[in-house]
Amino acid sequence: MKKLIVIATLALAPVFSAQEMVTKPVQSYQTAQYQAKKKAFVDNLLSKMTLDEKIGQLNLPSSGDFTTGLAKSSDIGKKVEQGLVGGLFNIKGAEKIRAVQKVAVENSRLKIPLIFGMDVIHGYETTFPIPLGLAASWDMNLVQQSARVAAREASADGINWTFSPMVDISREPRWGRVSEGSGEDPYLGSEIAKNMVYGYQGKDLSIGNTILACVKHFALYGAGEAGRDYNTVDMSHVRMFNEYFPPYKAAVDAGVASVMASFNEVDGVPATGNKWLQTDVLRNQWKFKGFVVTDYTGINEMVDHGMGDLQQVSALALKAGVDMDMVGEGFLTTLKKSLSEGKVTQAEIDMAARRILEAKYDLGLFDDPYKYGSAKLAEKEVYNLENRNIARSTAAQSMVLMKNENQVLPLKKSGTVAVIGPLVNNSLNMAGTWSVATKHAISVNLMQGLQANYGKEVKFLSAKGANIDYDAKLEDIYAAHGKKTDRDNRSKEELLKEAVDIAKKSDVIVLAIGESAEMSGESSSRTEITIPQSQVDLLNELKKTGKPIAMVLFTGRPLALTNVKDTPDAILNAWFAGSEAGNAIADVLFGKVNPSGKLPMTFPRSLGQVPIYYNAKNTGRPLDQALVDKCEYQRFRSNYMDECNTPLYPFGYGLSYTKFDYSDVTVSNANPKGNQTIQASVTVTNSGNYDGAEVVQLYIRDMVGSITRPVKELKGFQKVMLKKGESKKVTFNITPESLKFYNGDLKYDWEPGEFDIMIGTNSSDVKHSKINWTK
Repeated sequence: MKKLIVIATLALAPVFSAQEMVTKPVQSYQTAQYQAKKKAFVDNLLSKMTLDEKIGQLNLPSSGDFTTGLAKSSDIGKKVEQGLVGGLFNIKGAEKIRAVQKVAVENSRLKIPLIFGMDVIHGYETTFPIPLGLAASWDMNLVQQSARVAAREASADGINWTFSPMVDISREPRWGRVSEGSGEDPYLGSEIAKNMVYGYQGKDLSIGNTILACVKHFALYGAGEAGRDYNTVDMSHVRMFNEYFPPYKAAVDAGVASVMASFNEVDGVPATGNKWLQTDVLRNQWKFKGFVVTDYTGINEMVDHGMGDLQQVSALALKAGVDMDMVGEGFLTTLKKSLSEGKVTQAEIDMAARRILEAKYDLGLFDDPYKYGSAKLAEKEVYNLENRNIARSTAAQSMVLMKNENQVLPLKKSGTVAVIGPLVNNSLNMAGTWSVATKHAISVNLMQGLQANYGKEVKFLSAKGANIDYDAKLEDIYAAHGKKTDRDNRSKEELLKEAVDIAKKSDVIVLAIGESAEMSGESSSRTEITIPQSQVDLLNELKKTGKPIAMVLFTGRPLALTNVKDTPDAILNAWFAGSEAGNAIADVLFGKVNPSGKLPMTFPRSLGQVPIYYNAKNTGRPLDQALVDKCEYQRFRSNYMDECNTPLYPFGYGLSYTKFDYSDVTVSNANPKGNQTIQASVTVTNSGNYDGAEVVQLYIRDMVGSITRPVKELKGFQKVMLKKGESKKVTFNITPESLKFYNGDLKYDWEPGEFDIMIGTNSSDVKHSKINWTK
């Protein structure tokens, strides 16, 4: 048996990459000489600008979709010509963007170029798995590479600013936008945040194929009450700093160029007008140097929050530290009046304009306003075979095997397979939500992927079996943004009969069920997080055939699967896998790729457990662990009478076609002192029949603190490849930095004492070792 040793620091997750990783803040190229030159340039430009032109730089309207020839004569074109627009978004295509830029630099008085933004969330035309799915890869090279590919494609087509990454921590699966984030954990979320920034911005923003990143939504957007989008958020500062702020700060530390304000309130003040948030924390504490943009009409929406009329809330936003107004035009229409009335200052307007101009300087737009995008370059860079292959590989490595009884998977490359489900032949839904630039009609659906890759060896039979939902009105709501669900008007009985008939002719059933693409995403909150009954009924009917069932789960959120988990023999969570979804799912189903994904968010047993997350705190009356394991009730303890305390699938969970065995945890020093580094190690052995990758996870519990501490916290992970029969010693370096937290005084420090060191395959299945660390 081979035995190798792998050592890594806590901040790094070793993975398999074909590209050079960016590991330093992206603006390291900005030397003192560069900064001085930039300041002199912007000072000179500001000195020439009128008040209207300065305010114009703060205006970010949505372009609409006009033809190239109408760029100058459109309403937007006229404003651009007058210097009343700083940037545009929602315009796609290099020639269209070039036409508008031409108006700005050839027809406006000072010839200031525009920036062009788009929601490039998980890829451009080559679309990767939804962010929650990408997070399930636990592979930082893949995360960074997905952003790098997106930046190359978007910049080739004229885009130089993306409204990504979304790093909102959320423990609330009812909230549809969990699909757009990285899950529940601040450590994993922070690693992903910085690597997305590195991928978009590269080492130099001015080289023409990198783009400005925008971390969002600052802050706490994922903690909305009841999981309802845009809803109220209220939490302590201790929780903010320890659990929700870290990914935003990680993005800032990585050099993110812009930050987007969130819709929710923080401490009773909407984030868009919250000076403590945008100035005290973001700029003064974290030293953020870029610009802040609102979310879509975020300023205007403060009127409904009860913060005043448009003039009042626009002044509130500017004074809070917001630099750019998305769509609402509150800055454009009220700041001049507010200045004359003394409600804002000239210095505040100048500073906001300066930050926008500095971003344009960093992009190199003053040297060459046309450097981003050309039809010829876009034809070469966008949706090419290399990018699609990267997306396919990434998607396969993001999938999570949640069950595999009797080793139904991988499928045999012979016989007959029934492929059944409402999205089996639906390309429009493969990319999932927030896939703005995707060409959905040519995304590879499941049936296409299976036929293309294994159609010569396997006979595939296909049937829909059921609609997404029995309720046609609900299904119409689900089919947003053109992502039709292709509702079948045949009766329930006809659909079921067709599915059962082909199942009986087959050796095995691949059943693809779950959500459609827009059942998660923005404004897609659900009060029930189960698979719709129409699809549950289909599963139950197919079970009666006695044929093995491999269930492929489409979802953008954790679902309560208790009523279906025992029915299929295998469950593969494919999330929404992007442009190459069908090919990637086929790769995993037939074993070309051994699944290695791990859940970035806890799957509850039922809605009543929500919020449920692994890094919770103990109560003063915790349930006895033996009873937790047996799912038994104990009165006067913190538990439910009608449900277990444990999740259905814990954070970090994911199976493989092979089996991994863990040794006991060893530590290099059980009594470290001061600023030492110690090593915690396990030996992982692949004792199964397939080569495979395993995400080895390190958790730490601070046993006694000045404030209550979580029962465990993720502090490191490594994704290691093990051949059949191979063993590797996996080692984590632990320093006092790993132990730090914000105490009751919001001081970031570590406290000496006893710590439980845990290493394992998921947050629930770990081996322990205790240490006592003194100062």
